[in-house]
Amino acid sequence: MRVTQGMLSNNMLRNLSNSYANMGKYQEQLTTGKKISRPSQDPVVAMKGINYRSQLTRTQQFQRNINEVNNWMDNSDASLDKATKALQRIRELTVQASNDTYEGSQRENIAKEIRQLKEHIGTIANTKVNDKYIFNGANTTEQPVDLETFTVNQSDTPVNIEVSEGVQLKANVTPSNVFGEEVFTSIENFASSLEDASVMGDSVPQEELSDFVKAFDGHINDIINERADLGSRMNRVELVTDRLSSQEVSMTKMMSENEDADIEKVITDLKAQESIHRAALGVGSRIIQPTLMDFLR
Repeated sequence: MRVTQGMLSNNMLRNLSNSYANMGKYQEQLTTGKKISRPSQDPVVAMKGINYRSQLTRTQQFQRNINEVNNWMDNSDASLDKATKALQRIRELTVQASNDTYEGSQRENIAKEIRQLKEHIGTIANTKVNDKYIFNGANTTEQPVDLETFTVNQSDTPVNIEVSEGVQLKANVTPSNVFGEEVFTSIENFASSLEDASVMGDSVPQEELSDFVKAFDGHINDIINERADLGSRMNRVELVTDRLSSQEVSMTKMMSENEDADIEKVITDLKAQESIHRAALGVGSRIIQPTLMDFLR
C-alpha cells in the first residue's frame, strides 16, 4: 500500500485532534474538580452519581424530619414538666387546706391560687410551636382548651413523622392522657369546695380532701407515665439520628469517590499529555513542512 503525503497529514491531524481533546478533558477536570461534566462522557459514573445523590437527598430529608420530631418532643417534655409542677403545687395546697385552723379568708386565697394554676395549666395545654398546637394530636390548627369555659376539644390522632425508609415515629404525646377535661374539672371542683366552705364558715370534709389528693396524684402520674413513654421515643430518635449521620457521611464519601477527580493524578496526566502533544507537533511540523524550498536546502 502506497502511503501518500495526504495520508500522513490526515493521520497527524487526527492524532493532534485526539491530543487536544485529552488535554481539554484534563483541564476541565482541574477546573471543575469532577471526573465528568456531561453524562455522555461516562454513563456509568453519571448513573451512579444520580443514585448516590438521590439517596443523599433522601437521607438529608430524613434528618430535617428528625429535627421536626425533636422540636415536638423537646417542647412537649418541657411543657409537661411545667404542668407537673403546677399540679404538684395544687396537691400541696390541697394538703394545706386540710388544716382545720385555717380561716375562711385563707381558704379563699387558696381557691384563688388554684384557679390561677388552672389557667396556667390551660395555657400549657394550648402550647404552640411553629404555629402548631402540640397537644391536639393531628389537629394542629385548633386550640384544644377554651380558656373561658375550660371545655376540652382534643384529638388523640398521633402525629407520625417518617424518620427513615419505612419507619415512622410518633412525635407527640396523647393529649387526653395529660390534659383531659377531668383535670380541669378536678381543679375547679376543689376551688369551688374551698369557696363554699369559706362562705359557710366551715372546712372541706377530710374525706373529700382525700379524694381530691388522690385525683391530683392520678393526674400527676398520668403525666409522668406519658413523659416516660416520650423519653423512650426520644432515646430512639437519638439512635436514628446517629444512623442517619453515618449514612450521610457514607453517601457523601461514595459520591465523592465516584465523581470527584483525583487532582494529583489529573495534573500528572495533563503534564504527560502536554509532552506528548509537543512531540506530536514537532513530528507533524516535519511531515507537513516539506516544500520545494525545503528540498533545495
